[in-house]
Amino acid sequence: MLAPLQTASATKAPRSEIIPEGLSADEVLFQRQRFGQNVMAPATRHRFWGIVRGIATEPMFVLLVVTAGIYLIIGSYSEAYVLLAATAIVAGISLYQEARSDRALLALQQLAQPLARVRRAGQDVALPAAELVVGDILLVAEGEQVGADGVLLEAHDLEADESFLTGESLAVSKAAAGEQQLFAGSSVVGGTGVVQITAVGSQTRLGLIGGLISQVKTPPTPLQQQVRSFVRRMAMVGGVAFIVVWAYNWWESGSLAHGLLHGLTIAMAVLPEEIPVALSSFMALGAWRLMQQRLLTKQPQTVETLGSATVICVDKTGTLTQNRMALSQLYCPGQTGPIPFEEQKELPAPLSDLLATAMWASEPSPFDPMEQALHRAYTQTTSRDQRPAYRMVHEYPLGEKPPMMTHIFAHADGRLIVACKGAPEGIIARCQLPEAEKAQALAALTQLAAAGLRVLGVARCTDIPEVYPASQEDFAWEFKGLVAFTDPPKPTAAAVLRQLYEAGLQVKMITGDNALTAEAIAQQVGLRHKEPVLTGAEVMALEPAALEQQVGKVDLYARMFPEAKLRVIEALKANGQVVAMTGDGVNDGPALKAAHIGVAMGHRGTELARQAADLVLLDDDLGGMVTAISYGRRIYDNLKKAVQYIIAIHIPLILTVLVPSLLAWQYPVLLGPVHVIFLELIMGPTCSIIFENEPMEADTMQRPPRPATTTFLQLGELGGSLLQGLIIAAGVLGVAAYALMQGYSEPLTRTLTFTTLVLANVLLTLVSRSRHHTLRRSLHYHNPLLPAMLALTLVLLALCLTVPALQQLFQLQSLTWLQLVTCAGVAALSTGWFEVYKALRSPESKGMTNEPQQTTPTDHPATANK
Repeated sequence: MLAPLQTASATKAPRSEIIPEGLSADEVLFQRQRFGQNVMAPATRHRFWGIVRGIATEPMFVLLVVTAGIYLIIGSYSEAYVLLAATAIVAGISLYQEARSDRALLALQQLAQPLARVRRAGQDVALPAAELVVGDILLVAEGEQVGADGVLLEAHDLEADESFLTGESLAVSKAAAGEQQLFAGSSVVGGTGVVQITAVGSQTRLGLIGGLISQVKTPPTPLQQQVRSFVRRMAMVGGVAFIVVWAYNWWESGSLAHGLLHGLTIAMAVLPEEIPVALSSFMALGAWRLMQQRLLTKQPQTVETLGSATVICVDKTGTLTQNRMALSQLYCPGQTGPIPFEEQKELPAPLSDLLATAMWASEPSPFDPMEQALHRAYTQTTSRDQRPAYRMVHEYPLGEKPPMMTHIFAHADGRLIVACKGAPEGIIARCQLPEAEKAQALAALTQLAAAGLRVLGVARCTDIPEVYPASQEDFAWEFKGLVAFTDPPKPTAAAVLRQLYEAGLQVKMITGDNALTAEAIAQQVGLRHKEPVLTGAEVMALEPAALEQQVGKVDLYARMFPEAKLRVIEALKANGQVVAMTGDGVNDGPALKAAHIGVAMGHRGTELARQAADLVLLDDDLGGMVTAISYGRRIYDNLKKAVQYIIAIHIPLILTVLVPSLLAWQYPVLLGPVHVIFLELIMGPTCSIIFENEPMEADTMQRPPRPATTTFLQLGELGGSLLQGLIIAAGVLGVAAYALMQGYSEPLTRTLTFTTLVLANVLLTLVSRSRHHTLRRSLHYHNPLLPAMLALTLVLLALCLTVPALQQLFQLQSLTWLQLVTCAGVAALSTGWFEVYKALRSPESKGMTNEPQQTTPTDHPATANK
């Protein structure tokens, strides 16, 4: 045979031997200036005016401006100027928080950009896809995303997923016929290719249909929807309160402006505008903090889901094991058992033939660790390297069940080599072995797999047909033997699984290896599992209801393929589990996309896996999952503390404004707009900056995951905050009532009331740092922003009580030491009762005084092994 044979299914163009040198640096610059950057829309790096517009339309901003305007109309210029200054401060704080969140999100977006491999000036380089230009030579391979439109110069069994353009779910075969193109946004699901870019950015097919992908907005999470609903309801309450108070005070005083001022004051007191600001900043900054730990989240909303993960499905190779394959054992038919492979040692003819066949069944330029090990072993043991004399003319990509792959190489004189490798039980079954040899081969496979080795079956075809069959299974295969590789567990794998179990998570191993190898590795890393082990074929054979029952019991899955992985994930979700899934290959893409949290590897993961995932472990360390989950729990807990603090302090603020007026007290206006805005300026940063910076509590990773269906905005969760707020309100109003009974003047009554409320806010901040542990423990939590904020609050209060100009502005007066002590005592009693409640419920009160570590998530044990 003097030429490569053709398949029965299709004619493949032979590989080009020459790849163009690519553009020079000057040509790249010229093309970028001519055609622009490879982005769908202009960069939105600076959103300053958009942020300003958003701030200007916030309800609190509008209320402050309107109130200041009323003060100007009635001639109260000092109050108007103070409110305008307060408006500027509120806007400045909001602008700072938005800009801070925006910078964090921009950093995430830049890091999340897909990479592209191009040839420029004769060198292969990897760069962000945004830097591609027209004329670039783009190299694509299985698992990568195509960064721009281009014409194929070379294609080798290339298949692309173009479903986003065509709606067809099946991959499209591509050939280098001079006309076929690859399109930006498509994914290579098989083979390799060389593309010359013809269009970038908005001129690509994707760009011409409107860049729809870039316009898709991520839907709000359940928590975001609940926060919006809660704030909307509170805004409605504030609107009703505004109308009632306005009408009452207008009727009582006969002054429209007076009624408006009181109505606006209660509206400001009711509106919890800090909550949505806190939610957005917590999520954005949480994602940024994860990035600092080499954990990339695609969307800030992922942070919310991390804290409620209940099941993590882990891949074996490269996740639990080191993915550093070394050829360890060889087996040929007729041997009594496997033989250890020794480097730099000449092999007997059968073993040499086995190793050569396994090498020919691998890619000529291997990137898979096992194929690299086979090429390395061949180089070390052969006396004459045959590789330069042959070129690959056809390939059957990894397929069939159990999986196998076939390569066909041709010599210049027409000789052909047809070699395959794959799942050993599948290769053995496809070869016509005598029963005795088959039994020996299966016994050797069992022995190798039970030792935790990765095993491949190897076969060769010598009776080559005139026409390549459509399926690689149709060759007449001759069994050559088994090759086995060591892939030891990572040193940290057992510790990571132990930490996941301590955090209350279920761990399930999903691997393409056979059951014996999977069980051996599971035992080495401490995976808790019981019989049976489910295979991919068994998963596909189960009815949905039966599978949902089985996935709750089974923790080890072997010989899994994409459809089976996807079914397991969907069954776990149907059981109400919050599922995280790790993966790195093209076959993991559907499961990664389906999981609540898809987790890809940053170094060895394919681009397709990284794009499908929600979280990327940039260091390929599963310990990062422990860190990510701890961050997710910490952020959720801190957000919960912030919201509960806001609810608790808003109640006394509302009642102190409302009760004196509605009950027709002697002094119906104890707090006006300037007092409310003073407290708002303190509460805003406390909520969204101080609590966001709080460290993780020591027992966070010893608690079970929170149910995904529960939120801290439910009445049961807010009951404690409501009670706290009512007791503080009782204390503050009790001080006011006592002052009235003593016949104190209006300024003194207001001063006592205002001082008690401000001090209660300071103490409530301290009390709210933990819902479980007392101040004895929480005072040791490291948060440098907290003492600074509390000190600033106390200094501002002291200035209001002692500086004449501020006394006049706030209508306050100086207090005696006894009066200050009284205010502080009432504030302490109205907030400190919760400390007594925590002490009675805490482990310390029951003699359990073991001190867990007080760390921030960056000091979590999972990261100590990095």
